[in-house]
Amino acid sequence: MASDPTSRFPAGAAVTAADLADDPHPHLARLREREPVSWLPALGGWLVTSRDAALRVLRDAAAFTVDDPRFSTAQVVGPSMLSLDGPAHARHRDPFARPFRPAATRERFTAFVEAEAARLVAGLAPAGRAELRGALAGPLAVAVVTEALGLDGVDAATVRSWYATFVEAVSAITAGGAAPPEAAQAYRLLGEAVGEAAAASRPGSLLAGAARDTAGLSPAEVTANAAILMFGGIDTTEGMIANAALHLLGHPGQLRLVLDDPGLLPAAIEESLRLEPTAAVVDRYAVRDVRLAGADVRAGDLVRVSIAGANRDPAVFPDPDRYDVLRDNAAEHLSFAHGPHFCFGSHLARLEARTALAALLDRLPGLRLDPSRPARPHGLVFRRPPRLDVVWDT
Repeated sequence: MASDPTSRFPAGAAVTAADLADDPHPHLARLREREPVSWLPALGGWLVTSRDAALRVLRDAAAFTVDDPRFSTAQVVGPSMLSLDGPAHARHRDPFARPFRPAATRERFTAFVEAEAARLVAGLAPAGRAELRGALAGPLAVAVVTEALGLDGVDAATVRSWYATFVEAVSAITAGGAAPPEAAQAYRLLGEAVGEAAAASRPGSLLAGAARDTAGLSPAEVTANAAILMFGGIDTTEGMIANAALHLLGHPGQLRLVLDDPGLLPAAIEESLRLEPTAAVVDRYAVRDVRLAGADVRAGDLVRVSIAGANRDPAVFPDPDRYDVLRDNAAEHLSFAHGPHFCFGSHLARLEARTALAALLDRLPGLRLDPSRPARPHGLVFRRPPRLDVVWDT
């Protein structure tokens, strides 16, 4: 920064990282009203909370890029579709994105997701209680990613351990530290598994398809993007399922609407995505000096888009803090981002969430939150309940 803007943005200066991790929504509402693009010393950058400004940042990769050496994920896995823009981004992204078009997603994954969700819920049914993140949402997301990548022969526990190590490394770098030593070992093992999957050419394997693609990705580039798909396919989908279950079970009147009309389940999931996006913020870096919603953003500045803030903009979503499965524009949320980095796995994530919730509601009568173990979302970047305990009638 050429000069410290803290004094010009008092509302942003008053917000701490702990505020945003615990219950960000009152703080985001205050910022959106007073300083829709505000400088937050706690984040070392700008925070965008209005939907209009968020869309501008997400759409304009020429002015707001992910391609910056400070981007933490790239420090762990190397260049990938997540940390590149322009032609390089398309070269990395397209071989993986093509199989995730809506019709192809339904054809490739519906039977697998339905069978896996049914198996997991059937295993829970006799107990009368469960912790849904660990018993359903996480295992389903891991199984689907393993199936999609074609990591045949790699068990779910191994995939989750690799993924957890990558998350720990990214979090450490984001906090200004260094990646743990085991991150390099986990990444080496992932690379070996990716190479085996690509060589095996298992039908439907994203890795085999990407390795053969005319874009000519190197083995290292295929591995980097496989790691990115683990981030997107496991953590955010697990959180999306947990948040949707929490919202639906936490609002008995809305749950009754869905039970009476199961056709409302997709709308219930969209409204949950709007109300509490699993990925609450996404980072960009200003390429040049930009005037954004009254703020003078300088080249090189970190610009964090608050998806959580944009999704509750009252200019777009009336009564934005209310969970309403009948809201007619809930799908205008930005929870899968927007522009060139829109999440191409959104159709698969929605399929997983719909299937998981339908299985829960169909197989577990009287499903409800465990009143002895209250849950609520938490997290600065990834927001979901640390655990989600439920009970039902046996």
